[in-house]
Amino acid sequence: MSEEAHEEAPGAAHAEEHETAHEKAAVVVGVDGSEHSLRALEWALRAARSLEAPLTVAHVRSEALQLGSARIASLGTEPELPDTVVDALAREVGPRAEGLDVRYASLDGSVVDALAQAARDARLLVVGSRGRGGFTSLLLGSTSRTLAASAPCPVVVVPHEARAASLESGSGAGRVLLGLHPEETPDEVVDFAFRAARRRGVPLEAVTAYPVPPFPALLIGAPAPAVQVPPPLPDETPELVDTATRHQEERLRPFTERYPEVEVVTAVTPADAAGRLVEDSHDAGLLVVGRHRRHRVEALLVGSVAHAVLHHAACPVAVVPPGRKS
Repeated sequence: MSEEAHEEAPGAAHAEEHETAHEKAAVVVGVDGSEHSLRALEWALRAARSLEAPLTVAHVRSEALQLGSARIASLGTEPELPDTVVDALAREVGPRAEGLDVRYASLDGSVVDALAQAARDARLLVVGSRGRGGFTSLLLGSTSRTLAASAPCPVVVVPHEARAASLESGSGAGRVLLGLHPEETPDEVVDFAFRAARRRGVPLEAVTAYPVPPFPALLIGAPAPAVQVPPPLPDETPELVDTATRHQEERLRPFTERYPEVEVVTAVTPADAAGRLVEDSHDAGLLVVGRHRRHRVEALLVGSVAHAVLHHAACPVAVVPPGRKS
């Protein structure tokens, strides 16, 4: 899914119809009352207002509450138990949501399955980096990680340490970062990043890594056990930098032509794109990466770059799935 749909380049009629329908899709935010989810809610409120989209505040009820409600329903004597988390958030959000279409949803089932179902037609799914419970030392909870890897729409994970970044325009909103692999990053990911930058009125920085070949001396055994320190790697091989820069420029060209108002800053870095993205995220407003191709092992459903930035980036991270084939 693309993030927004305005000033589209000329295209087929069915694409325009898709964009018009997409504009009506909601921003869904998963909440559980934790400080992490409240940060996600603040981000989602601003995003929904900027995108002129409805906002759905979704809470998955605890297992105890689900069981209690099912028991009461089976007796057919009392109304359903109230969702105190949703009730409290509705009182808090109400005064700040003037002019915004806000809906509240109490969901049953597992947290991952219920939120993924709620976001099946959503524009964005926004979650905090962690929820209630678990180890406080964890930088990313299992729910956020699994949703980033499997949700049917783009997922924005708002880290606990993040400042109040949003999709609002202006230099204070922070630039958009894009992790770009010219051969592998799908069009949907690049398009999402360009739309976000245009909406915010900020530059887009595209970061591409190039492979660094092993230094020849490393391929030769050390002459003696005492000699164990390898020589430095040739981080900047001109030929590799030139090739990576050319591939990056070719990959971005259709989008720079489609979005001429977006200022694009390009960067190539040796081997470690994730490290560069994490470093640059400290003064960015949004970091956009693609979801890795599916593997049999669930833990590998996001690639190494997405995995690293989800754990360490200082700004919200958007993980964008590839488009569905018709």
